[in-house]
Amino acid sequence: LAQGIHRSSFCCQAPCRRVLPVMAEAKTERVQCFGRKKMAVAVALVRTGSGQVRINGCPLTTVKPDILRVKVYEPLLLLGKERCGKVDIRLRVKGGGFTSQVYAMRQ
Repeated sequence: LAQGIHRSSFCCQAPCRRVLPVMAEAKTERVQCFGRKKMAVAVALVRTGSGQVRINGCPLTTVKPDILRVKVYEPLLLLGKERCGKVDIRLRVKGGGFTSQVYAMRQ
């Protein structure tokens, strides 16, 4: 260890979370949350917008296989068009297989 740095000052268990302040001039509200299933981790960024849903930069309609696409749609259908139409959802998914990734998105 370098001189002046103690081992107890490092946090190895979990990354520290920082809250980013929303700019006063930008009137967009946003919420960030995550879901996990086995080794898959999905991070969702929800902002005010026009109702777009993107997964890793691609539209929701490109999720394969089709039967698992329905599993991603289910939470959105429960909310209804009037609530989902006002927000943009951007999902980033990493790790695991495609089934675990879909269930991580549902979290």
